Amino acid sequence: MTRPAPSPGFRMALDYGPLVVFFAANFLAHGPAIARITVATIAFMVAMVVALGVSWVKTRHVSPMLLISGVLVLVFGGLTIYFHDDQFIKMKPTFVYAIFAATLGFGMATGRPLLQSLLETAYPGLDAAGWRKLTRNWALFFVFMAILNEAVWRSTTTDFWVSFKLWGAIPLTLLFAVANLPMLMRHGLQTEGDGIAEVPPAD
Repeated sequence: MTRPAPSPGFRMALDYGPLVVFFAANFLAHGPAIARITVATIAFMVAMVVALGVSWVKTRHVSPMLLISGVLVLVFGGLTIYFHDDQFIKMKPTFVYAIFAATLGFGMATGRPLLQSLLETAYPGLDAAGWRKLTRNWALFFVFMAILNEAVWRSTTTDFWVSFKLWGAIPLTLLFAVANLPMLMRHGLQTEGDGIAEVPPAD
C-alpha cells in the first residue's frame, strides 16, 4: 500500500523540530556555557533520531536533506560530547551548508536538477530556467551561510552563536526562500503554499 506524501507542515516539523529542541534545552539548562551546550547537543541528537524514525515510520522514507543533517548531527554531536568541546557542534552547520552547496554546484555543472531531489518538493509549474536560477541562488546562499557560520563561531561566545542560530540563521533562511518567490512566479510557479514550506534547515 502506497503511503500518502507527507504534508509541508509535517516535513517542516521534521526538519526544524530537532532545532527547536536544541534551543529549548540550551535555554533551560543551567551551568556554564559548555555544560548547557552539551545538554542541548544530547537533546539535539535524541530529537534527530526521533525525527528520522518518525519519518521512516510515517512515510517509509527519509529525505536526503534530513538524512544528511541527521548523520552530521550524530557525528559532530558525538565528538562534542566525547571531547567535551563545543567547537564540533558549532562546525556542524558549516559542513551541512558546504555539502548542500557542493551538491547543487555539481548539479549545475552536470545539468541535473538535484535541488528538486534535495528539497523533495514539486514547485508545480516551475520551468527549467526557474529551476536553474533557484539552484544557483541556493548554492550561493549556502556558501554565504557556511562562511558566516565560521565567522560567527570563531569570533564570538557560545551563547552568542546559539542566539545567532535562532535569531540569525533561521530568519535569513526563511527570508531568502521568500525573496525567491517573485522570480519563481515569473517562471511559472503555481503558488499553493507548498513551495515555501519545504526549505533547507538553518543548521
